[in-house]
Amino acid sequence: MAVNTKAKKVAKTATKKVAAKPAAKKTASSARAAKGPKYVYTWGAGKADGDGTMKPLLGGKGANLAEMTRIGLPVPPGFTVTTEVCTYYYANKRTYPATLQAQMEAGVANMEKIMGTKFGATSGMPLLVAVRSGARDSMPGMMDTILNLGLNDQTVVALENTTNNPRFAWDCYRRFIQMYGDVVLGVQKREGEDHEPFETVIHAFKHERYHEDIEDSKLTADDQKELVKRFKDLVKERTGKVFPNDPWDQLRGAAGAVFGSWMNDRAIVYRRKYNIPSEWGTAVNVQAMVFGNTGENSGSGVAFTRNPANGTNEFYGEFLVNAQGEDVVAGVRTPEPVIKLKDVMPKSYAELLQVRKTLEKHFKDVQDIEFTIQEGKLFMLQTRNGKRTAAAALKFSIDMVKEKLIDWQTAVLRNPADQLEQLLAPIFDLAEVKKAKVIATGLPAGPGAATGRIYFNADRAVVAAEKGEKVLLVRVETSPEDLRGMIAAEGILTARGGVSSHAALVARQMGKVCVCGAAAVAIDYDKKTATIAGQTFGEGDYLSIDGTSGTVYAGQIKTAPSEIIAGLLDGDKAAQATEKFKSYAQLMKWCQQATRMSVRTNADTPEQTRNAIAFGAVGIGLTRTEHMFFEGDRIDAMREMILAETVEARKAALAKLLPFQRSDFLGIFKELKGYPATIRFLDPPLHEFLPHTKEQQMDLARKLGIAVEKIMARVHELHEFNPMLGFRGCRLGIRYPEITEMQARAVFEAAVEAKKAGVKANPEIMIPLVGFKKELDLQVEIVHATAKAVQSETKTKFSYAVGTMIEVPRGALTADEIAKTAEFFSFGTNDLTQTTLGMSRDDSGSFLPPYTEAEIVKKNPFATIDQTGVGQLMEIAIAKGRSTRPDIKLGICGEHGGDPDSVKFCHKAGLAYVSCSPYRVPVARLAAAQAAIEEARKAAASKAAPAKGKKK
Repeated sequence: MAVNTKAKKVAKTATKKVAAKPAAKKTASSARAAKGPKYVYTWGAGKADGDGTMKPLLGGKGANLAEMTRIGLPVPPGFTVTTEVCTYYYANKRTYPATLQAQMEAGVANMEKIMGTKFGATSGMPLLVAVRSGARDSMPGMMDTILNLGLNDQTVVALENTTNNPRFAWDCYRRFIQMYGDVVLGVQKREGEDHEPFETVIHAFKHERYHEDIEDSKLTADDQKELVKRFKDLVKERTGKVFPNDPWDQLRGAAGAVFGSWMNDRAIVYRRKYNIPSEWGTAVNVQAMVFGNTGENSGSGVAFTRNPANGTNEFYGEFLVNAQGEDVVAGVRTPEPVIKLKDVMPKSYAELLQVRKTLEKHFKDVQDIEFTIQEGKLFMLQTRNGKRTAAAALKFSIDMVKEKLIDWQTAVLRNPADQLEQLLAPIFDLAEVKKAKVIATGLPAGPGAATGRIYFNADRAVVAAEKGEKVLLVRVETSPEDLRGMIAAEGILTARGGVSSHAALVARQMGKVCVCGAAAVAIDYDKKTATIAGQTFGEGDYLSIDGTSGTVYAGQIKTAPSEIIAGLLDGDKAAQATEKFKSYAQLMKWCQQATRMSVRTNADTPEQTRNAIAFGAVGIGLTRTEHMFFEGDRIDAMREMILAETVEARKAALAKLLPFQRSDFLGIFKELKGYPATIRFLDPPLHEFLPHTKEQQMDLARKLGIAVEKIMARVHELHEFNPMLGFRGCRLGIRYPEITEMQARAVFEAAVEAKKAGVKANPEIMIPLVGFKKELDLQVEIVHATAKAVQSETKTKFSYAVGTMIEVPRGALTADEIAKTAEFFSFGTNDLTQTTLGMSRDDSGSFLPPYTEAEIVKKNPFATIDQTGVGQLMEIAIAKGRSTRPDIKLGICGEHGGDPDSVKFCHKAGLAYVSCSPYRVPVARLAAAQAAIEEARKAAASKAAPAKGKKK
C-alpha cells in the first residue's frame, strides 16, 4: 500500500503535539473538575499529573505512562481514572462519583488540545481513544481492552476523508464494533458455540467473497464496510439493541466494562494464583489512538528489553506490519521477531533500541513494552516490569549488578522466592513433552519432573526400586506407613490430599516430585490398577508426573537434574562450571550477607541433613523421631513395644530400638558438624504403627509369636475418633515415661560418641503438644535425669537444651508459664493452624477452594500462615515467653517455614530461625534475606523522611 501524504501529516502533527506544552488556559469543564477529590490524572506533551511511584492509585499502566511521558518518550496523551473509582464503583452498586464526568471531559479536552483533534468530530480528524485496564500489579490478558473508541457512522467518514485512506478508516470501525460488542455489549460465545460470533461472521464473509480465509489486512474498504453492517446486525440480534452512536456513551460504557472486568472469572483466578487482593481495584486508562494499521509503513509490536525465558541480554519480541496491537497478542496473524524490524523500518528500529536503553536505565529493570509505528513514527503505549522465569530472573539480577544498574540488595529482591524452586527441580526433556499427552491434573505439591513404573503399595515399590527400577508410588492418599515406598520412589501421585498433605510434606522434605489431589485418578487396590482418562494402568506400567505444573502423562518422559542440584549435592564439576550454578551461588552469598534470621531444616536422616547443609541450612529445626521407626525391621520392635502389657516388656522392646535411634542421631550429628539439632520426641498416635489389614496382622503375629487376636484387640483399643487431638505427643511420654527415657538416652549416648569422634553435638530436645506447664515439667524431669545418668556412666560432659513445640492454642496463651521450664519454643504451625482454625489439614480440600473463591481465606492457611489468627497466637506466645525468659530461642518448624510470605512474617515477629524441608532451604534463605533488606530499606526511608510539619 502506498504511503498516504495526509496520513503522514496526521502522524507528524501528533508527534509534534505530543512533545509540545499545553496551554495554561482552563476550560469550564476543567474548572468544574478541580472541585472535589481528584479522580482523573492526565499525561501528555511532556507533562503528567502522576508518576511511576503512584501505582496503588494509578495502576501500573497509568503510573508508567505518566513516567514515560516525564522522561521524554513519545507517548500519546491520555488520562487515568484512578483505582479509587473502581472501589467506589463496587461499593455503590456500580455507579460513579458525581464529579467524575466533568473530570473525564477535562481529560478529553487535554487530549484534543495536544493532538489537534476533536472527540466525536464529523469533519476534520476525529479524536479516537483506546480504553485499557491497569491494575496495580500487572495482569496481562486478564482484563479487557477497547480500541478505536469514538467511531460511528459519521466520524468514520471524517476519518476516511482526513486520511484519504478508506480501508484504514473502515478497518478501525470494524475492529471497534467487534471489541466493543464483545467487551461491553456481551456478544460472546453461547453454549454449544465453538467460535467467537464476530470471528464466525468474518470467516463466513471471507469464504463467501473470496472462497478462502484470507488475511484481514487484504480485506478492502468495501469489505470492511460490509463487515461493519453485518457486525451491527449481529449486535442487534444478540442484544436487541442498536450499537451506540454517541462517543460519550461509548466511553462511559467502556469504562464500566473495564471496571466490570476486574471481577470476571479469569481475573479472579489470576488474582487468586498470584495473591493480588480484590480490594486493590483497577484503574482505567484512556489514551489517544495512534494507528499501526494505516499501511505498510506502520505496524505494532510487543517486546522485552531482555529475553524473559532465559535471561539473555537481547531485544526480544514480535511485531506485525499494518496491524494494531491486539493483532500481535491475539494470534490473528503470525508475527515476526522484533529484530527483523530493522530490515523493514530501520529508523524506527533504531529508535526502539534507544528507547530500550532509556527504559532500562530509568526503571532499572527488564521492561515489557508495547509500541505502535504510525507512518514511520514511533509511539510508546506501555511499559511494565516484565514477567520472567526463575532462570531469567536470576540472570537478569546478576547481570544488572555487573552492569551497575542495580546494587546487590536489589538483585536479591528481584528473584521471586516462590519461584526459586524452579531452578532446583528436575525437568522433562522439552522435545519429549511435546509428544506426550496430559491425562490428569492435580495440585503441584513437589516441584520437578519424574517418570517411572507405578506401584500402589509401599513394600512392592521398595522391592522394585531395589531391583533398579524407577518407581512412582501411586496411592489414594499416603500415611507414615508408606514412608519407605516414598523414599524409594522417584515421585508420588495421590488421588486425594492437598499441598500440605502427608504426601506433599514428606515429598518436599525429601525433594521428591509430587502431584496430590489428582481426582481423575481412580485406584483399585484389589486389581492393582489405576484408571485415568479412560485408560487402565497396571502395576509396572509407566506414568510421568510434573510436580511443578501438577500434570500427569501416560508413558515415559526423560528427565535430568538441574545444574544446581547436580553441582551442590552430587559435586558435578561440569554443573558447577555453568553460569546458572555460579549465579545461584552468588545469590546465596548475598542472601547470607543480608539475613538476620537463620534457616534450619526439617530432617530425619543423615542424608537429608547432608543435603540441607549443602543448601545452606545452619542446623536442624525438626527431627521427627517417629520416622526413624519405619526403617528395616525397626517397625517390628516398635510394634512389640506397643503390644507389651508390662513396663518390663515395653522396656525390652525399647531396648531393641535404642541402638537404631542412637546410630541415627550420631549420623545426623556428624553431618551437622556442630550445628544445633532440635529433636522432637515421639509424636503420632500409636495406632499409626500397627498393621490394619488382617493379612498384615497375621504376619506380625507370626513374627512376634503371639495370637493374632491380641493384635486385633490392641488395634481396636487404640482406635480414636479424632487421633489428631488424641493420645499423642507429650501424652505418650507421660503415660509411658520409658519411651521418653529411651529417646533421651539415645540422643545423649549419640552426643557422647560424636564427641569421641571429634564432632561437637548440640542437641535440643523438643517435647511436642504441650498445653500445660506440668506436662513439660514431667517430661523435662526424665530428660535431665537421663542426661545425668549418661554423663555419669560415660564420664563425659555434654551440653543440651530442652524446649517445647507450641502447637496448641493453650500452649501459646500460657507461654509465660511454660517458658519457666522451656529453654526454647518452636512453633509447630501445621497443628497450630489445625487447632486454631478447627480445620483438619487432610480433610480441608473439600471446602478450601470455595473458601478462597469467596475470599473467606485469602490463601491456603496450611500453606501460608494465617497471620490474623494463628499469627496473633504466635505473637502472644513470643511476648509472653520473652516476659519470663528474655533470651528464649524462638523458631518455627511447621511446613510454613519454607513459604516466602510466612518466612517474612516470622522475620517481622522476631524469630531467630525458620526450619523447612531440605529442598526448600534455598527458598527460605532468599525470603529471609528479602525480609531483612526490605526492613532495612523501610527504616532508612523513614529516617530520611522529614518530620511531619517540617520543611526539608
